[in-house]
Amino acid sequence: MTTANTEAGPTRGATVPAMGEELLSVQGLVKHFPIRKGLLQRQTGAVQAVDGLDFSVNRGETLSLVGESGCGKTTTGRLLTRLLEPTAGKIVFEGRDITHLSEGRMRPMRRDVQMIFQDPYGSLNPRHTVGKIVGAPFKLQNVKTEHGVKKAVQGLLELVGLSPEHYNRYPHEFSGGQRQRIGIARTLALRPKLIVADEPVSALDVSIQAQVVNLLEDLQEEFDLTYVMIAHDLSVVRHVSDRVAVMYLGKIVELADRVSLYEKPMHPYTLALLSAVPIPDTARKTKRERIRLQGDVPSPINPPPACRFHTRCWKAQDLCKKVEPPLIQLAPGHQTACHFPENATEEQAADALKAAETAGK
Repeated sequence: MTTANTEAGPTRGATVPAMGEELLSVQGLVKHFPIRKGLLQRQTGAVQAVDGLDFSVNRGETLSLVGESGCGKTTTGRLLTRLLEPTAGKIVFEGRDITHLSEGRMRPMRRDVQMIFQDPYGSLNPRHTVGKIVGAPFKLQNVKTEHGVKKAVQGLLELVGLSPEHYNRYPHEFSGGQRQRIGIARTLALRPKLIVADEPVSALDVSIQAQVVNLLEDLQEEFDLTYVMIAHDLSVVRHVSDRVAVMYLGKIVELADRVSLYEKPMHPYTLALLSAVPIPDTARKTKRERIRLQGDVPSPINPPPACRFHTRCWKAQDLCKKVEPPLIQLAPGHQTACHFPENATEEQAADALKAAETAGK
């Protein structure tokens, strides 16, 4: 893992800033990819990529989705932007249900919901100039600009730290960090309200990651943007997030504000993830125990019953194999899906077991 937060300046304040009203709400979101075999292409199973997510995002905040590869983070991001059709559940944006909007009715919504892709080169058409790439949203949405598209594009390039002279260049003439800035400029063209950033710095050099992270934060402050950040680098997540949702095998196992989650993680899986984050202070590093999970991540085609983490959890008991733990609030703003949470008071542990009894009935 990288340590971009050490280069990107100070992290957000110790307290979570007051956010605006709810911008996005997700209820019971499910995405299963069917597996088909034979001449008749009959469905023989399904990849349960996302299997029942509930969360909301407030206007102006950054919610990060973290977890191992294959946990469903990117699929969730593509569902939120409606690049994928949900199998079940509901997505509500600004009070409007957009879950199953047709392509035509979804088209105007594209102005408000945009995505930054992980690969800064693969997401740019190598046959098009930067001007054409960044100007494409204006053309696709038939948006008129005050001084013409070229001036608007050059202004966007300056906004993300590039030169207006780059207008006629092609993607292969730029470095990885510059390409990602081009992608960010394209995303900002229509002044969206929600941006889903899918691993926006993971493909970049460590020395460039901090610059792009700082750029995203500056843009958020300037344009009142709301981010859903998808990442696996917990040091970057700690720097940019207001709240963090930890995913495991298609489900959210913990959701809390950044300070609570990093200082007092309650789910064993979260504790294991945090134990792998390198600490620059060598004196502290010797005192922290690295938790190494046993076994591989189970297949999303046939996930374990009840608690999906019980096959790798050192605290698992018979209850974990029989009853799925509900995602409940054990502390103010801190939700956990675990029968035997870590760093929990006696009262919180009792609440977790009571929720298990209710779920098992």
